[in-house]
Amino acid sequence: MVRANGAVSLRELARVVQTSEVTVRRDVRALEAEGLLDRRHGGAVLPGGLSREPNYPHKTHLATAEKSAIADLAAGLVEEGDAVVVGAGTTTQELARRLARVPGLTVVTNSLLVAQVLAHANRVEVVMTGGTLRGSNYALVGSGAEQSLAGLRVRRAFLSGSGLTAERGLSTSNMLAASVDRALVQAAGEVVVLADHSKIGTDTMFQTVPTEAITHLVTDEPPPGHPAAAQLEALADRGVDVLRAPTGGHDGPPGSGSGSAHGHLVAGQHGASAGAPGHPVAGPHGAARRADSTSLPGPRRPAGPLGGRPTAEAGHPLRGAERGVDHTGLRGDLVHDRRR
Repeated sequence: MVRANGAVSLRELARVVQTSEVTVRRDVRALEAEGLLDRRHGGAVLPGGLSREPNYPHKTHLATAEKSAIADLAAGLVEEGDAVVVGAGTTTQELARRLARVPGLTVVTNSLLVAQVLAHANRVEVVMTGGTLRGSNYALVGSGAEQSLAGLRVRRAFLSGSGLTAERGLSTSNMLAASVDRALVQAAGEVVVLADHSKIGTDTMFQTVPTEAITHLVTDEPPPGHPAAAQLEALADRGVDVLRAPTGGHDGPPGSGSGSAHGHLVAGQHGASAGAPGHPVAGPHGAARRADSTSLPGPRRPAGPLGGRPTAEAGHPLRGAERGVDHTGLRGDLVHDRRR
């Protein structure tokens, strides 16, 4: 499986061989000692370098519960009438399914899968970048995609990747994908990274978002004692707002994976108070959010080029006439209208 896909999770290995993750972890450790593979947090990769990107069919079966929980929580960061960019990936595809319920939303994306999910959403406008199709993940890449993002300004960018560390930030294993992701970051006032715990602590070849440029990280709760917990603390110490979405798939209560979690309840964007622990909390557009999600506090960074929420420019509200852009280029006056 590792040879075929470049990487595999312990959970997937345990499912295939029908045994426990504890047993699989022991076997992986033995194979690493023989030089047949390299261990990574939550999985294993081919030996002799940075981890490779699994192919799309394989990724759809990895950490499905975690991706669903992360998408639920991340959707609470989007408000009615927002303009956002959404990158390629299976986790962002899950997010798109939630965004289909947000009225007045404009989504700019280079992902055919994200666009397909939103194609028939009521009152959601989808703007595709140009570019060359990368068949392995159904994303548009290359100079065409990057040029179509020039001059764009939206409220938030939602990105995924192959790995995330406190030292390097978000990274991916493909150069073209990394270049487009950087262009997506430049178009946004804030950057939201979606990454399940198996990617935390994993480093891949091309950096896409440095740690200091990440505003929010939406992840799941690592199992007790998992090495990702230390990375989450380090990311919080560097100013990243870490939001944890409990999946119920690990032993121990939510928040037990990190000593720095203070159990802060995540409120809705309009100041809605959280309900009883374990019950959904309605976000700004009615999407359920988990009341027992926790946020790791970290020092706040001063506002920089990517910090703060963009304001509408005079005379350029985000109206349908100004958002009707074809795939060959995007108007630079696409901004979030805060007067809605």
